[in-house]
Amino acid sequence: MRERVPEPPLPDEITPRDLHPAARNELKTLSKENAENVARHLAMAARLIDEDPQRAHEHALVASRRAGRVGVVRETLAITAYGIGDFALALRELRTYRRISGKDDMIALIVDSERGVGRPDRALEEGRGVDRSALTPDVRVALAIAMSGARLDRGETELALGELEIPELDPDRAFEWSPALFSARAAVLEDLGRTEEAAFWTQRAEVAASALGLDGEFDEIIVEDGLIDDDELDDEEPDQDDTADTATDEDSASVDQDATDAVAAEEAEDAAAPSSEDDA
Repeated sequence: MRERVPEPPLPDEITPRDLHPAARNELKTLSKENAENVARHLAMAARLIDEDPQRAHEHALVASRRAGRVGVVRETLAITAYGIGDFALALRELRTYRRISGKDDMIALIVDSERGVGRPDRALEEGRGVDRSALTPDVRVALAIAMSGARLDRGETELALGELEIPELDPDRAFEWSPALFSARAAVLEDLGRTEEAAFWTQRAEVAASALGLDGEFDEIIVEDGLIDDDELDDEEPDQDDTADTATDEDSASVDQDATDAVAAEEAEDAAAPSSEDDA
C-alpha cells in the first residue's frame, strides 16, 4: 500500500465560494464534503498560480486525487503543471480534460506543451486538427501565437509570421489579446531583420497595453525550446472512482509518476507512425 501523500494546508479564509460559480457547478457530482474540499483547493491553486506555481500545483494535485473525473479539476492540474514546466504532465492532463469536456479551449496550451517536450511537428499537427472558426477570439489568438512558436522551433521564420496573419491582427483596435499578438508579430519581424516593421508592432503592443490598463505587462504563450527532451506520455486516462468522499491510498498515487510511466507507450506509438514533413 502506498503512503498517503500529505495535503498542503488551506487557510481558513479560503472557502468554496472563492471558486468561480461555473467551476463549483462542475463539482456537484461529488459528495458535499468532498466538493467543498476540492473547491477550496482549486481556489487556492488559482490564487497561487502566478506567485507560487509549485504550491499551486500541490493544491491541484490534491483536487485531482479527490475528483479526477471532473473537467475543471484536470484543467487546473494541467495549468499548474504547465506553470512549473512539467509539460509532459500538462499534456496528459490537457488531453484528459479535452476528453471529459469535449472542448478545444485549451488547444494553445496543448500546442505549447508539445513544444515544451521538444515535438514542434506534433504541436503543428495538434493545432491544425481543430476548427479555428469555432474557437473564441482569445483562444484563436493564443493558438496562433503557439503555432508561430512551433514554426520558429523548426526554423521556419517566414511561416511563423504567416501563422500570426489572423483577423484579430488589427493594429487600430485593442482587445485583451492584442498586446500579446502584436508583440509576437514584432518578435518574428525582428528575427527576419525587418526592424522598422518590428518597431511599429512593438509600439502598437505598448499602445494597446496602455489602453487596456496593462502597463506594458501581458502574458505570451511561447515556450522556450528544449526544456524537456525525454518526458513523454500516453493518451490513456487512469481509471479512478472520484465520486467517493475521500480518496483511498491507491487513489492517492502521484499523477506525476503516472505521466513518467507512460513514456514507453508514447515512444512506441511515435516509432510506429510514419514520419512526414510539414507543409507550409
